[in-house]
Amino acid sequence: MTIRKLFEPNSVAVVGASRDPQKLGNVVVKNLIEADFEGKIYPVNPKADEILGLKCYSSLEEAPKKTQLAVIVIPAERVPSVLEECHENNVTNAIIISGGFSEKGEEGKELEEKVLDTAEEMGIRILGPNCQGINNTSNGLCASWPLITKEGPLSIVTQSGTIAAALETWAQEENIGIAKTAILGNKADIDEADIIDYLADDEDTGVIGLYLEGVEKGRKFLDAARVASKEKPVVVLKGGRSERGAEAVKSHTQSFSGKYEIFKSACRQEGLIEVENVTELYNVCKGIAKIPEPEGKNTVIITSSGGSGILAVDAAEDLPVELIDLPEKSVERLEEILPQECIIDNPLDLTGSVNAEMYDEAIKILARYKDVQNLVVISGDPISGIADVIKKRYDRLPLVTVMLGMGEVGTEEERKLVDAGIPVFSDPSLAMKVVSAL
Repeated sequence: MTIRKLFEPNSVAVVGASRDPQKLGNVVVKNLIEADFEGKIYPVNPKADEILGLKCYSSLEEAPKKTQLAVIVIPAERVPSVLEECHENNVTNAIIISGGFSEKGEEGKELEEKVLDTAEEMGIRILGPNCQGINNTSNGLCASWPLITKEGPLSIVTQSGTIAAALETWAQEENIGIAKTAILGNKADIDEADIIDYLADDEDTGVIGLYLEGVEKGRKFLDAARVASKEKPVVVLKGGRSERGAEAVKSHTQSFSGKYEIFKSACRQEGLIEVENVTELYNVCKGIAKIPEPEGKNTVIITSSGGSGILAVDAAEDLPVELIDLPEKSVERLEEILPQECIIDNPLDLTGSVNAEMYDEAIKILARYKDVQNLVVISGDPISGIADVIKKRYDRLPLVTVMLGMGEVGTEEERKLVDAGIPVFSDPSLAMKVVSAL
């Protein structure tokens, strides 16, 4: 499958490599080196002999033959001739980072069509143009920016480089990690369906996160998404839902946004999980990637913050989450061990005088009952030791952990969980969205 070599090449030529650290041609080479790319890296620049310690080639024709991937960072008008050089070198995949194509209007659109015609004639698959490249953390192929090396189960497919960078950065900072990233740009050739097809069979990918502005080939996309969603969760954020947003989409990547209600209905029918914003996209993917799948929807909230518990309840009312009455025997046991001021209900409000031991006892009791299938644990006060409680109970029942308003103690406790690969959420409403997705 040709597109596999896009993510798994044995060699990469960076056409437009630069000695200037401020230019993308330098950034891409540097990131490939610092990510420890497993293959060969061939900088291409006729005005340099060496870039970042690597031998530089004057053209693709001079580079070693059968280079499997070309990353093109040159002025738009020169791209067609470089694709012809790719063909002569037997390059089968090219990433065109260069902008100045259909997103720039009619003249750029004509150039993009010429690029596509040339690629088809030469038998080359192209990602882009006007894109931010790809990343495969398993082999160090960071042909993009920023530098992201933390391996994990989340794969990202997006038309926006900034959104991809945000998701990758958050995943690296929170010890979640990335499997694959593809930034599609104008989608002249390779589109979201092609990447989804590849990721559906990718062993490193546990969840697929999508940010899409326009879907030109709707049936192709839905067919790919349906097959993929049977193997792993697919979470989608649609840009251009409003009338003015749709106009902005057209100027960004020359995509046509289409009617949002039709898109939404089709995604629901094919088993995709839809989210409303970038924060939800990341956090839902994070939760799916790291929290065990529950046996059902029955959920109990444990909180030290009455207000946070109320917000969680409000959020649950709009979601397919069942806030159950506490099992009768659990109520009796909780009343025996918890202080009188605690509110034994759902939410189970441990109040501001709570400590880690009270959380531990409450979780231990509730985990005994099959009717309790999810626990949302909200820490809204400086509670030392709460991280140890979560880590101890994490494998016994799906725990969705929320920490907010904990000050320096919270920072320390959250870091313990992040280091252990346990996700932490900062908003009770967001936590309920995660429960719903799970």
